[in-house]
Amino acid sequence: MSSSPPRAIFVGLLQRDFILLPDGRAFEDQMGGNALYSAVGWCLWLKDQQPALLARVGEDYPPEWLLEIQQKGIDVQGVRVEKRLLDGRAFYAYHDLETFSREDAILHYARHRLPIPKALLGYQPPSTFPDSRTQSQPLTLRSTDLPQLYLDARAAHLAPLDYLTHNLFPSLLRQGLITTLTLSPSPGYMLPTFWSDIPQLLRGLTAFLPNENELRSLFRERTQDLWEMIEALGEFVEIIIVRKAEQSQFVYDARSRSRWFIPPYPARTVSLHGCADVFCGGFLAGFCQTFDPLEAALYGNIAASIASEGIGPFYALDSEPRLPSARLESLRQAVRKL
Repeated sequence: MSSSPPRAIFVGLLQRDFILLPDGRAFEDQMGGNALYSAVGWCLWLKDQQPALLARVGEDYPPEWLLEIQQKGIDVQGVRVEKRLLDGRAFYAYHDLETFSREDAILHYARHRLPIPKALLGYQPPSTFPDSRTQSQPLTLRSTDLPQLYLDARAAHLAPLDYLTHNLFPSLLRQGLITTLTLSPSPGYMLPTFWSDIPQLLRGLTAFLPNENELRSLFRERTQDLWEMIEALGEFVEIIIVRKAEQSQFVYDARSRSRWFIPPYPARTVSLHGCADVFCGGFLAGFCQTFDPLEAALYGNIAASIASEGIGPFYALDSEPRLPSARLESLRQAVRKL
């Protein structure tokens, strides 16, 4: 284990993924989770600046996976292995590139004339919304889960987790040396009933990175105008990146009231699984390099485009080293100021 602090921390989930693509290809029991995919987005740009994971897993999580993650240059001291079963299985049946189901695993495998993997027997989909403001879940992170060494990191990203974790950790992380803090929300609290809680979550963040559906869910009873939503949240956080379904992004800098649109990079897409999280990790890397929200979003877009051309969290890290910079230069020409 490293005795020096990581450069960035990625807070979120580690999972055992079971993926069915629309064409029936199946990927069974492979490494996944939004914390890992986010860290990969960082590593694609900053391989020499070690990231770290902060997550909880159960005793069913394969220990050899933690070793493999560590061998990829990612610190795992913040992965707490509980001495009990915490079902980390996650099933995704993709209907197309964008939409998926996490229920009825047996039916989805049968639809493709495939046997359900033995490792997926007994699987139950995630609990329904909304999140609780008071009741912690087995994967809810506590302050005691944060290694003291991680407080000397300079940047952190909170991937989608429950409300209690997201309510606690921004202030906890800011007690150290972290100066850049980004958050991608969970749909479990991007709801009108959590409207009064959102300002507290956003204050102190460097950037907020929701997708369009989450934003529309939060504002459902207030407005249908996307830019009204973005500007309203700009009262509490300076940078807002809205991730759209077709892998494009709206970028808003509240201080200058500047708006941009970034189109999707024309990748040879195989799967978008994990790409939203790769985007967030790439954004954090870009912002730590440039301190420019538009440039950071371009870094995220390119990282996600590379990840989309394969399957598995480490696919992007095996790309040609010059590929990210070449794509970045191309995509810069396509940005539109609004």
